[in-house]
Parts: sequence; C-alpha cells; structure tokens
Amino acid sequence: MPVMTLRTPQSMRRARGVKARRRTELGLLVLASLIIVGAYTLMVLGNTSRLPSDSIPLLVSLFLVAAVAHVANRVLAPNAHAVILPIVFLLNGIGYMMIVRIDLGTGKHYAPLQAVWTAVGVAAYVITLFVVRRSRDLDRYRYLLLVGGVALLLVPLVPHLGANINGARLWIQIGSLEFQPVELAKIVLCIFFASYFAEKRELLTIPTARFGNRLVLDPRPLVPIALAWVFAIGVMSLEHDIGFSALLFTLFIAMLWVTTGRTGYLVLGVVLFAIGAYISAHYFAQTHIRIETWLDPWKVISPSDPGGQLRQAWYAMGSGGIGGTGLGLGSPWLIPNVRTDFIFAGIGEEMGLLGSTMVVAAFLLIVGAGLRIAQAAKSEFSKLAATGLTIIIGFQAFFIIGGVVRLLPLTGITLPFVSYGGSALIANYVLIALLMRISDEGGTIADAAEKEQFEKNEESRRALLAGPRR
Repeated sequence: MPVMTLRTPQSMRRARGVKARRRTELGLLVLASLIIVGAYTLMVLGNTSRLPSDSIPLLVSLFLVAAVAHVANRVLAPNAHAVILPIVFLLNGIGYMMIVRIDLGTGKHYAPLQAVWTAVGVAAYVITLFVVRRSRDLDRYRYLLLVGGVALLLVPLVPHLGANINGARLWIQIGSLEFQPVELAKIVLCIFFASYFAEKRELLTIPTARFGNRLVLDPRPLVPIALAWVFAIGVMSLEHDIGFSALLFTLFIAMLWVTTGRTGYLVLGVVLFAIGAYISAHYFAQTHIRIETWLDPWKVISPSDPGGQLRQAWYAMGSGGIGGTGLGLGSPWLIPNVRTDFIFAGIGEEMGLLGSTMVVAAFLLIVGAGLRIAQAAKSEFSKLAATGLTIIIGFQAFFIIGGVVRLLPLTGITLPFVSYGGSALIANYVLIALLMRISDEGGTIADAAEKEQFEKNEESRRALLAGPRR
C-alpha cells in the first residue's frame, strides 16, 4: 500500500516562498501609498481648507513607481527582503509631502523636482539590480572601485567645476545641474573596505608578528587601507565638510571592528576621533563655528547667527508637542534650510513627537533588516558589504537627527530619503539595491536550508508511517 506524503518538489517550494515574500512586499507598498496620499490630502486640506484635486493622480503615480520597483524585485531579486523597499518608499513619500507643504508656505516649487529625482532614483535602483547580478562581481573590481571613489572625492576640487555651497565644496555644477559626487563615493568606498577587510581578515585578527617575546598584530595589512582612509578624510577636510568626514570615519572603524571583533580597534578609533576633533575645531573655521553653536546655541556669532536655525527648529518642535500642530497647520518654512538639513524639525512641528518617532522607528527597522541581511549573507565579503551599507544609512540618519535635537554638532548631511536633494536620493536608492541583491543571495541559501530540513522531516515521517520492518 503506497504511503501518502506531503513532499513538495523543490521548484514548487521555492516558488511558494518567493511569492509569499513578494506578496508581502506588494501589500506593504500599497499600504505605504495609501498612507502617503492620506497624509497629503490632510496637509492640503489643513492648508487650503479644500480637498486637493490631484490626490487620485498622485495615488496612481505612486502605484506606478511602486510597481516598477516591485516588478524589478520579482524578476531580478525574487528572494530579497520584503520589508525594506516599502519602508524606503514610505520615508520618500513623507519627505515629498513635507516638501510640498513647505512649497505652499513659501510659494516655491521644489516638490516637482523631488518627484523627478524620485523617479530617477527608482530607475537607478532597477539598473543596479540589473547590472549587479552577483555581489561577488563587485569584489573582483576592488581597486578599480577605489580609484573611482577617489576620483569622485576629488572632482569637487577641480577649478570651474566644483561649487562652494553653504561653505562646503562638495558639489559639481554643470550648467543648472548640481550634484554631490561624495554621495556615490561613500558607497564605492564601503565596497572597497568590505573587499579588502574580507581578504585580510585573518592578518588583521590573529597576531603573527613578533615583538620581543610576544606575538602582536602585524600592522602592515592595515597600512593601505589606513592610507586610503586618511586620504579620504583629508579630501573631505579640504572641501570643508565635517558630515561626510565623520561618516567615512565611522564607517571605517565600524567595519574594522566587525571584521576583527577586537575592541582595541574601537579604542584606537576613539583616540583618533578625539585627535581629529581637536585639530578640526581649532584649525577649521566651519567646524569651530558648529561646535561653538552646539555648546551654546544662544550665542550670536556674527554675521550669520548659525545658532538661529537650531533655536527656530526647537521652537517648531516644541509647538508641535505630542501630536503635532496638524498637517498643513504649522509654519515649518520659518526654519532655515528646512527642506534639507532640518526637515526632521518640520516633521516634528506638524506631526509631533508621534510622527518623529515613526520616522526614527522606520530607520531602526531598515537598520535591523540590514543587519539581518548581513547575518544571512553567503560570503564574508557580502556580510561586510551589507554591514557597511547599513552603517551608512543608520549613522547618516543618526548624525542629522542628533544634530537637530542637539545630541551632536550639526554635520550638514541630509536625512536619507526624506530630505530634498537629487544626488542623495539617487545614491541611497543604489545603496538599497545593493543591499537587496545581497539579501536575494542570502534568501536563496535560506530556502535551500529550509528545503533540506523539510526533506529530512519527510524522510522521518515516511519511516514512521511505514512502521518497523519485519
């Protein structure tokens, strides 16, 4: 008598797991689109006392953009994480809604540009998934990526090409188009760090050099990577920027610690940070002003009073309270640089502590998902690359939010996916695409392990049903 089993063919089990992930993603994307349109409708209603006439076109546009990214995931990364893209989409939509709100208060038109940059960012996301079919392909071009990262850092220093905006020379200007190459450079350098650390992990972790009667870590493998890091920080200093300098420093030390697990590298990082902070505070005017403003924001430093934007941001968040003044009912445009550096304060005014906490929670979910992807990655390089990409997103959000609430000095970097800016938005979509590619590879391995366990369970079940042999 044949024994009935629940055994499922490999292809069917894998397809079922893929469909479940992608169905979850699609449902969350639809939910995020409805939340964005609902917030937009409330904002326009609160500002003009009329329902917006473009709510349906906005919803259709969101569905189309979400569908493009979702289909790309379904075709090019079917095993990728199901939650990251909807969270990114929600943050991007909230940022767009706030930029529209600020435009209504100032009479300017930055929101259409942000919508265009969002479409370009999603296109970059799809192209990245299409081009990078395997994460190990990036590992092969380690030093080519290093050269590219260095070139991206140096381009703003080229005369008649680089532009100085708000005291930092981070931009290149071609006609009316402005772009920050450092946004892409941070991703390229992260991949280089991951590739180099993965190859030199044992040399960086296990003592192999003799100093007297003791074995110590051989410092020679650390020399090339340290020189690359010093060069990057030096270029950032020449460009009068402390935000990306701090981000690159944090990325370097964090990835070195994750690679080796040695707390000595963290101690070294703290010492180097203290030395760098002292030098930059005393010899770089922009850093000195920002630290002075952080220590005493009520002190007026002529001629621009940089503490004024901090004070205005606090007044705005204070007036928002727990639930906010209401979408469309506040005055966020009174905060200087509210579209870029201080958009978190604008959210705090109109959406209150609850809305601000929601944004922070969204970034925490992205960080948690990124670390989960790193844990499940199939190779040492993939693990380090996923960790580094997650560090970039997490610490960039931490630096700017910490600066707004005066936990840290202001760094001048933008809030990922929320602040206005095309170069940052495109680069961050590329970053998420790389993270999804690593997640897809890890998800395939997880499916294989699940299948193997399923087969073992079915073998045991068949043996039990068949009974003892006579």
